Amino acid sequence: MIVRGFGRRLAGALPPAGPQRAMVLSSVANRIGNGLFNSASALYFTRVVHLPATQVGLGLTVAGLVGLLAGVPAGYLADRRGPRTVMLVTLAAQTLTMLAFLLIRDWWAFTVVAALDTLALSANNAARGAVIARVGGEQPAAFRARLRTFVNLGVVVGTLGAAVAVQRDTPGAYTALVLGNAASYVVCGLLLLRVPDYPPLPRPPRQRARVAVLGDRPFLCFAAVNGAMGLQYTVVSLVLPIWIAAHTQAPRWTVAAVNAVNAAACLALQTRIGRRVETPAQGGRALRRAGLLFLASCPLLALTARVQAWPAAVLLVVAIVLHSLGEVYESSAGFALGFGLAPEHAQGEYQGLLGLGFDLGQAIGPALLTTLCLGLGEGGWLALGVGFAVLGATGPALAGWGLRTRPDPLAQPA
Repeated sequence: MIVRGFGRRLAGALPPAGPQRAMVLSSVANRIGNGLFNSASALYFTRVVHLPATQVGLGLTVAGLVGLLAGVPAGYLADRRGPRTVMLVTLAAQTLTMLAFLLIRDWWAFTVVAALDTLALSANNAARGAVIARVGGEQPAAFRARLRTFVNLGVVVGTLGAAVAVQRDTPGAYTALVLGNAASYVVCGLLLLRVPDYPPLPRPPRQRARVAVLGDRPFLCFAAVNGAMGLQYTVVSLVLPIWIAAHTQAPRWTVAAVNAVNAAACLALQTRIGRRVETPAQGGRALRRAGLLFLASCPLLALTARVQAWPAAVLLVVAIVLHSLGEVYESSAGFALGFGLAPEHAQGEYQGLLGLGFDLGQAIGPALLTTLCLGLGEGGWLALGVGFAVLGATGPALAGWGLRTRPDPLAQPA
């Protein structure tokens, strides 16, 4: 009965039949595949392909750096040729690179395929942002918040499937994850065909044919701040599990509990909060609130090293609830500012730049945060919280600067 009731509520939360529902279902299919593969990809490369872990890490680092080159050019192409077309092409490329992972046998082949896959992913994200901007309609913030809720659910479902494969721990099980991710790209593309093939929007008459975002200083600053705030994802996925295991007396099961609470809180709150963060001004205030929530959670995480097992577990749960609430406000701010400050005719290149800043933050995040929080301990956690608060405090000023410098305020989305 509980499962059936949850299914009915989930179906009721879907947008009405049309482009928005098609975009949601397409994104969910994609993220289920990502959850299948990303959760166990390192095990596939080390246990099936038999690459040393150090080589896998080096290859992924090289691929991540190469992938930074694709976002802005792909976004520019999406604005000039139509975002759905570019998205479909990149999905086909991702399908091929995923299947190519089944054929690799050495580090060089792995690195080349991983670099091509990351290039296609970065290009896809830029085009996807442009499609979302067009599909959003009259209530873009509400749609994006709903979309992120379902995307998170898709990742959870995929991760559960990966857990089954990891438990089996056989080459066939890991290979099935690769095939499952490749199939998800095909399903994503087929569902995307139900989204209109939006034509490119004309540029303003006086604007020269160039990449406009590179001259937009307010947006460049916001992209840098957004990338730095994105380090909060690395806190949950990488730093916190190691901190719990090595620096606290909390039971080991709290590692899984913390991730479960984080996922549940984001699923429960994203739509409710995100629909209230619509304009860039609201996005700036949401970013400031996110920074303050991270400032509140980081000292609690530091304190877990000083208490016994059960108090530590309780503090971890309280801290992750605060962190998750900050994550929801931070992502909502990113939607409101990222889409709201971008001209409608150039959403692709603007989302490409935003993705570049985020990917760069994710690339440096593991080394930076492990040094800061695990190396310096409690002082590092406090410094991280202050850093997030300072970054968040820039939100209202960035929003105001961006709105003042838009070339045609009347042409901007509501």
